[in-house]
Amino acid sequence: MINFEKKVLDNKLRVILAPMNSTEAVTLLVLVGVGSRYETKKINGVSHFLEHMFFKGTKSRPEPGQVNSELNKIGSDHNAFTAKESTGFWVKASAKDFDVALDIVSDILLEPLFKEEEVEKERNVIFQEIDMRKDNPRMEAQEILESIILGDQPVGWDIPGSKKSVASIKRKDIISYEEKNYLSENMTIVAAGNFDKEKIFAKIRQSFSPVKKGKNKSFVKAKMFQKETHVKIINKETDQTHLALGVRAYDMYDEKRHALDLLSILLGGNTSSRLFSEIREKLGLAYYVYSWSDQLRDCGYLGMAAGVPHGKLSAVVENIVSICSKIKKGDISQSDLDSAKSYLRGQTALRFEASDEIAHFVASQELFYNEIKQPAEILGKIEAVRKEDILKIAQELFRPEKFSLSVVGRHDGGEKTNKFYKKILAGI
Repeated sequence: MINFEKKVLDNKLRVILAPMNSTEAVTLLVLVGVGSRYETKKINGVSHFLEHMFFKGTKSRPEPGQVNSELNKIGSDHNAFTAKESTGFWVKASAKDFDVALDIVSDILLEPLFKEEEVEKERNVIFQEIDMRKDNPRMEAQEILESIILGDQPVGWDIPGSKKSVASIKRKDIISYEEKNYLSENMTIVAAGNFDKEKIFAKIRQSFSPVKKGKNKSFVKAKMFQKETHVKIINKETDQTHLALGVRAYDMYDEKRHALDLLSILLGGNTSSRLFSEIREKLGLAYYVYSWSDQLRDCGYLGMAAGVPHGKLSAVVENIVSICSKIKKGDISQSDLDSAKSYLRGQTALRFEASDEIAHFVASQELFYNEIKQPAEILGKIEAVRKEDILKIAQELFRPEKFSLSVVGRHDGGEKTNKFYKKILAGI
């Protein structure tokens, strides 16, 4: 059970306090309800660009690198991230150094300089980051899959943006985006760890009361569009072929997401899963093979990925299709389901041992659901999932017209090859 207390500042900024006596650390997380799906095509990547710029100088810490240097001095773990729905900034430090962490985090968010020269420097850094992602064929295959499934709309665009869109982003765009979205009603602050609740709340209130009151505009809703199988092959010199296969699924509010989580575990969630046991252990066709599910506010998908020898791509795709087809036809035992539930229970218990995991969990719950459910309540919904529920969603999702396949490796991406793999996927 997570011990927490929610408070709301006068400017309507939400503060969640989660004291933990079992740790000497404190995690401070600021989660902002804006990400890449709030962007236009012209400034795609501005959320991520802005996240970078917060660390490039403030009024009291004007020198580049000063923020990171001070955080390093206290031996903290710290970082920021940009997602499609949110942007986060966090510091995990010794409890005695919480004041330093709070001062720095509030400073970067409330007093950023966004110097023109630093904008240009960081633009080049982001160009390198985009190149790095393209140099990682495993990541590239999965990003291509996501773009196919979610489509050419804000929710389907790359989080860092393209080189073209990043090149067009000006300092004024960054400032405007920050002013419109980094508002009190769009932010949740969480402190999790070893602290006195009243003392730490007073400090957070003092630091973040100046946040401008208001909320951001809503995002562009995702449209359903896929009516046939999609295959995209990128011919590239790689050591092995990387594939990602997936289907559009359920959003974060759909009750079917609990069955989907279990289906993902059954498929490729651990080393006892169908994909791992068959494709790696039995056939020796892949070093890595796994599945995952991702849920956003109004859409989601189920993905499967593998790294395979170039000449074994078709065999692996056929095996994945065969495994999905068997599940669709009812090849799920009660033992399989019980094992998946047990695995999820164990992972949940491990997850909530750390202050940073608790901070991220409660912040996401508050931001996306406007309430914080206990892990036991969520696990209760998972425990209630029956074999019939898994079978139902497998029959809904595992249909030829819903499948998409992306491949990065030494393969011809012509029409003949595409038709070949569409035919394999039709066997589902």
